[in-house]
Amino acid sequence: MAVFTVVSNKEARDLLRRLQLGKLLALTGIEGGIENTNYFVSCEGGEFVLTLFERLTAEQLPFYLHLMQHLARAGIPVPDPQPDRRGAILHQVAGKPAALATRLRGKSQLAPQAAHCAAVGAMLARMHLAGRDYERQQPNLRGLAWWNETVPVVLPHLNAQQATLLQSELAYQNHVAAGSDYAALPRGPVHADLFRDNVMFDGEELTGLFDFYFAGVDTWLFDLAVCLNDWCIDLPTGRHVAERADALLAAYQGVRALTAAERALLPAMLRAGALRFWISRLWDYHLPREASLLTPHDPTHFERVLRERVAHPPAQA
Repeated sequence: MAVFTVVSNKEARDLLRRLQLGKLLALTGIEGGIENTNYFVSCEGGEFVLTLFERLTAEQLPFYLHLMQHLARAGIPVPDPQPDRRGAILHQVAGKPAALATRLRGKSQLAPQAAHCAAVGAMLARMHLAGRDYERQQPNLRGLAWWNETVPVVLPHLNAQQATLLQSELAYQNHVAAGSDYAALPRGPVHADLFRDNVMFDGEELTGLFDFYFAGVDTWLFDLAVCLNDWCIDLPTGRHVAERADALLAAYQGVRALTAAERALLPAMLRAGALRFWISRLWDYHLPREASLLTPHDPTHFERVLRERVAHPPAQA
C-alpha cells in the first residue's frame, strides 16, 4: 500500500537470492492505501508483489500468509506467498516482517456492472467454502471489540449529529451480536476488505483476489455485507444499487445458499459493514501516521452509506 518503508535494490536482491528467484529486474513502489508498504518486483523468476507489514506483527502474520497459501492450493486465484529453501513464507526486509507473493493478472474494475458483481459473489462463496478446513484461528482484528475500543478515540473529532449516529449504531451492533440469530451465523476465514480495488478482472473474467491482511475468522455474512457495501453502492450518494446487489447475491447463493439466520440479519450486517469502515476511516483520517505516499480515504463516504442502510434497509436475501 503506501510506502512507509523504503526498500533498496540491494535488500530486494538479497530476498530474491534467499528465495532462489533469480536476478532483480525492477523494483517499483506502489502508491495508495494506508496499512502496508508494497512494491512490484520483476525478476527472472516472474512478477511478484513485495509487502512489508507496518502494523501487523510477526506473530499475527502466519494466519494471513498461510490462509493465502491454503486458498491458492484450493484453486482460488489469490497471491501465493513464495517460500525460502526451508519452506518459510514469512521473511524480513528492511527490518520489517515481509512476504513476496505472486502478482495477479488483470486490473481492478472500479465501475462494476452486474456481471462483475456476479463474479465477485460466486468467487466469495467459493472462497468461504475453501476456507472451511483451514485450521489456524485468529479473530477479525477490526471486528466489534475494535469498534468498541476505537469509537471513544474518534468521537472528539465529530460534530454532535455524527457522534449521535456513531454511538447509537455501535449500541445497536452490540445488541445484535448478543442475540441468538447472530450466534447461529456460519463462520470461517473471511477477507473482510474485498473492495473493488482488491479484485482483478480481465474483461468480465475475475482473475484474482488480493490484500488479505484484514482477514480473520468472522461470520461469512459480514464478509458478504462488506462486498455489497462497496460493489453495489452508488459512490457519490452511498445509495444501494439493486441490480448489482441482486446479481451478487444470486451468484453467491448459486454456490452457497444463505441460512435463515443469515437472511434475517443481512440488513443488520450491512449496517455493521458500513460502521466498521466509517470508524476505521475516521481513525486513519484524524489520527494519521507519516508516510511518503499516504492519502487517507474520506470517512464521510461510509457515513453516507450507513445513513442509507439505516434509512432504507433492503429486503431480505
